[in-house]
Amino acid sequence: MRVFPLTLRTCKIASTFVLTTILLIAASLFSQAPVAQDGGGALPPEPLAPPATFQNPIPADQLTFLNDYAGKTAKEIQKDKRFKKLMKLVIPSTEYHYGRDMPLSETVETMLDGAPLPIDIREGRYVMVASHGGSFKEGRGFLWFDMQAGIALGGVYFHPTNGEPTPTLAIYSRQLSYTSLAMGQLPVAFQQDLAQWMLVARPQYVSPRYFIPENGKKYVLLHDEDYCSNPVDTPPVAKYGCEELNAEAADADVDAAYLMARTNNAANATAWMLDPEQVAWIGVRNRTCGPSGFACRIRVSRQRTRALIGQRTN
Repeated sequence: MRVFPLTLRTCKIASTFVLTTILLIAASLFSQAPVAQDGGGALPPEPLAPPATFQNPIPADQLTFLNDYAGKTAKEIQKDKRFKKLMKLVIPSTEYHYGRDMPLSETVETMLDGAPLPIDIREGRYVMVASHGGSFKEGRGFLWFDMQAGIALGGVYFHPTNGEPTPTLAIYSRQLSYTSLAMGQLPVAFQQDLAQWMLVARPQYVSPRYFIPENGKKYVLLHDEDYCSNPVDTPPVAKYGCEELNAEAADADVDAAYLMARTNNAANATAWMLDPEQVAWIGVRNRTCGPSGFACRIRVSRQRTRALIGQRTN
């Protein structure tokens, strides 16, 4: 798997924690093994959803100029009028809460201005324009392009301090119109580049996640990764650790779904607080599953998430 130039030259991130993190993420991209077992028995694998369909491909002649910025920074490319035009094609028109309500486009520009990374172009096709850290609420973000397919996605990550689930990662694209989506439905190349960005930017890798499509509302971006899957030629991950990660991912989806249910999927939703119903549900789940019943916890949390976002619980 490719590594950004900054990782090789200056960051030299080699801690066991970070390497294990990326190993887990990479493993989930290339294997569909079922979730590991615990005392509650095997958890059936989640059915695979079809790949997301992107609308209104961006013409190639509006993307080729990105090649001129290989190795340069997000700050430099933001001065280019052609890139500003691209941002309008990619970023949904909506209000987003990043310390205060502001257009999502302003949030993206602010995050790209903080600690920019060298612009990375892979296989002459996949482009990542990104930052790896900011002083305000640890905000960082990226824009990703597939110049061949004419599609684009972006992401913003930060640590809210107003009571909502934190930290939070929101993926956005005006080329998507879904109201229900899982990470595995996004292009594999995007997932790989996202994993590489996480290696450098070091966000919390299991956290509440959302996506913002063309309509400007915010929805849960479901975790469908299996952190207990180990592809060939990669070291095994400790069973307890990966099971706990799968449980944390299911919990993160519940938190995100609960916030969206209470705020009518507003992209600038804030001030998440548990009400008595949610507190009671958490108590029932914990008593039913116990402190280490990860398969049970995942199953119950997924059922609750589906109920909150209006999906059927099979």
